[in-house]
Amino acid sequence: MQDKRVAGIWIDTTKAIIVKNHDGHDVSEFSVFGTAKREIQHGNSNENAAHNHEQTSKSKFFKQIEHDITNTQELFITGPGIAQEELKHHLEATAQYKNLKVTLGTAQQMSDEQFLEEVKSHFKA
Repeated sequence: MQDKRVAGIWIDTTKAIIVKNHDGHDVSEFSVFGTAKREIQHGNSNENAAHNHEQTSKSKFFKQIEHDITNTQELFITGPGIAQEELKHHLEATAQYKNLKVTLGTAQQMSDEQFLEEVKSHFKA
């Protein structure tokens, strides 16, 4: 069993699955903590407004994830595309997370249970 507080995030452009082994302070068994969803707006006729909404939406999405990984000491982020890299850069630019050890991976869509097993395997739990 891990003796430090670790978490894993599977992320794409619309949702994130969060698995962790702590409730903020106390280390316990790994479990699916929750899912963060990103608000997507459709049909915006103004390109500038669409871009601004995109940036605001992404920022809110990442802030929700930040809240869910509070007190995490090591983080594994995986998923398709570049969303995991964007989240890593966001965390590096955030004072609270700039020293967080982050490992990136690549994975296609998986169920909550499959991702739970992937995180356990990654942290050798």
